Amino acid sequence: MEKFSQLVTWVDGKVWGWGMILLLLGTHLFMTVRTGFIQRKTITKGIKLSVSKEPDADGEVSQFGALATALASTIGTGNIIGVGTAVALGGPGAVLWCWLTGVFGIATKYSESLIAVKYRVKTEDGRMQGGAMYALERGLHMRWLGLIFAVFAGFASFGIGCATQVNAIATVCNENLHINKAVVGIIVGVLTAVVIFGGIKSIARVCERLVPFMALFYVLGCIVILGINYDYIIPAITTICRLAFQPGAAAGGLVGSGIMLAMRYGVARGLFSNESGMGSAPIAAAAAQTRNPVRQALVSSTGTFWDTVVVCLMTGLVLVSTIMKNPAINANEITDGGVLTSLAFDQIPIIGPLILVVGIISFAFSTILGWAYYGERCVEYFAGKKGLIPYRVLYIAVAVIAPVVALDVVWDIADILNALMAIPNLIAVLLLSPIIVKETKKYLDDLDAKDDTEIPVIKK
Repeated sequence: MEKFSQLVTWVDGKVWGWGMILLLLGTHLFMTVRTGFIQRKTITKGIKLSVSKEPDADGEVSQFGALATALASTIGTGNIIGVGTAVALGGPGAVLWCWLTGVFGIATKYSESLIAVKYRVKTEDGRMQGGAMYALERGLHMRWLGLIFAVFAGFASFGIGCATQVNAIATVCNENLHINKAVVGIIVGVLTAVVIFGGIKSIARVCERLVPFMALFYVLGCIVILGINYDYIIPAITTICRLAFQPGAAAGGLVGSGIMLAMRYGVARGLFSNESGMGSAPIAAAAAQTRNPVRQALVSSTGTFWDTVVVCLMTGLVLVSTIMKNPAINANEITDGGVLTSLAFDQIPIIGPLILVVGIISFAFSTILGWAYYGERCVEYFAGKKGLIPYRVLYIAVAVIAPVVALDVVWDIADILNALMAIPNLIAVLLLSPIIVKETKKYLDDLDAKDDTEIPVIKK
């Protein structure tokens, strides 16, 4: 097992080298320019559109339902433990790279969601199917690459979507509530089964109710901690910016590991957190009731804004300011992001650990549900409808056994699969950028315009 762990770590380091970092950030920057800095419209129009409804438009769930499902998948343990891991392994500078990945990643999330809706299809029983696999097949006639994406994404769902999340729930319940990890796995498995066997509408209903509550609850906790650490907020920001580009030391044992490690862990955890460029969230976007691709693309892009630009930034500031304020915390000796986050929330008397426990459980469980849907759509793409029941059973089985799996190995495997599924998706975004620009110009100034393009019906 130790040799396997070493192999996984080695592969993870190779996959997340300069090539992947440049591809991801390069796509973010390229699409930001190509879309005319669409981030502006995300804030001014996307947030307002996200709460609108279009029951007469094609689709299975409301725009907010699709966004909530996507947010459920992205606002997960990556925002809590993932950011902590980035700080522990890449230094405080990783927070800046994580945040920049989110700011520029908004354009990529917009772009991948646009083509997901543009090239979506409908099954004979009325279910919407879309995502990078259909954009590659219908937009670029590269079904083989679509199959590669679907396979990687299907396997990734067991890691990023299930195992890491259940492991986090089990750990926090065991440490704070003294519940046996195996029992937690069984409970999560049962609850997951109840929801995912109801399909996208069942998942969306749960996510619409859970996501706003969990995000508000966690953000309020972060605000309280930042209030406690108010005198260290500015020093934390300057430290994050300085150590993002150079090695060095700061208060509380904080050490900058240099630009390469800061970028690697910041970008990797940023992708894990907001999934911009990974091609997962557009699968949910394709199910939305929307008049045209641009409307839903704007709504979907708000997910990255809330997830990384707001929540991950707050987590990063909480962690760095806490370490600087408390000299007893030696960040160099802590490699577990969950430990760092726990120490930060311990500053809130009595209810601090409770906020963290509720936050991790709700964040992680919602991610489990969202990724179950993503995995299903990918499995149905390469295996047909007959593959859905076996996939659901296996997904639930992974949820049950995840608490006893080594977390470090699971995170590294998840990182590898994230990169492997991102590559074909980024190829689709880059090659279809002329279509993205054309659709943006067509609908951006008239978001109420209806796209009358017929959605093809497929047999599955």
